[in-house]
Amino acid sequence: MFAQNLIKRRQSTQIRVGNVLIGGDAPIAVQSMTNTNTLDVAATVAQIQAIAKAGADLVRVSVPTMDAAEAFKLIKQQSPIPLVADIHFDYRIALKVAEYGVDCLRINPGNIGREDRIRAVVDCARDHNIPIRIGVNGGSLEADIQEKYTEPTPEALVESAMRHVEILNRLNFDQFKVSVKASDVFLAVGAYRLLAKQIKQPLHLGITEAGGARAGAVKSAIGLGMLLAEGIGDTLRISLAADPVEEVKVAFDILKSLRIRSRGINFIACPSCSRQEFDVIKTMNQLEQRLEDIIDPLTVSVIGCVVNGPGEALVSDLGVAGASKKSGFYINGQRQKLRLDNDNVADQLEQQIRDYLQQKIAIRQQD
Repeated sequence: MFAQNLIKRRQSTQIRVGNVLIGGDAPIAVQSMTNTNTLDVAATVAQIQAIAKAGADLVRVSVPTMDAAEAFKLIKQQSPIPLVADIHFDYRIALKVAEYGVDCLRINPGNIGREDRIRAVVDCARDHNIPIRIGVNGGSLEADIQEKYTEPTPEALVESAMRHVEILNRLNFDQFKVSVKASDVFLAVGAYRLLAKQIKQPLHLGITEAGGARAGAVKSAIGLGMLLAEGIGDTLRISLAADPVEEVKVAFDILKSLRIRSRGINFIACPSCSRQEFDVIKTMNQLEQRLEDIIDPLTVSVIGCVVNGPGEALVSDLGVAGASKKSGFYINGQRQKLRLDNDNVADQLEQQIRDYLQQKIAIRQQD
């Protein structure tokens, strides 16, 4: 059971990154970035495959040298999802990865150099139907903007972004998206709010350099949650000093919490107390690990006692309400004759979840 999303999204234009639509009425796209050495093709491809398996729509790969561009050619041939090449300064790298089939260029036109070099990249992108992502970062603003504002501010980030936007507008290129990331939540949120009023292109959301897995997830959830709840954002990346797969999981958890996009199981679980009739924490750890392969949207409640258990089960696809020796089991809000053994809740509930999904699949196939 998945409640209706009531958020009204900002109306943006739509671009295509490979086979993924971004902006307009397209689902908010989830992306991550590899942290392997791009020259290590096997390791990079393996990480991309893991990121794709976790549900990401796009993956960004850093391409800092021409040697990395040659490696990118091999990586692109093996990637199951579209790739964004992250490029700075050297316009020749952008031209090379375009030749090798890149799906999007993350490149700030202003740091490419001379006008003829910028035009060469934009013309190449136009010829190959490759969109561009303008990526402004609070930690790398232009020197004159830093001097003008003395410190990063929302206005400073937006002024920097608009410089790059104006270059693309002057070259009659509108297939781009923009990000104005900062490591400070309020700085990033303020910048995105300002930018959302100035351009129609899709916005790529992120709290950059957010930190480790726990702190970074919290900062990202707060910052991006604020923006998404206001209808701002067309694609997002969670930036964690952690396995990129964790970035994808956090991204979907944020979207799921806001009823924007659901993938996999939405668990409702109590923190447990002395009333619990079975070990809720152990059960949840086992279920989350075992059921990572499930991508169908599903809500499952795991409550250790009868205080809240039956009520949560009423609004879940499947639910468990703790009781003495054997716990109550619910499907679609209806209590079942089957009761789950408190010493073996995880095994039994896992089997019930998989059986439930198999029945749903069978019904879909009949329709």
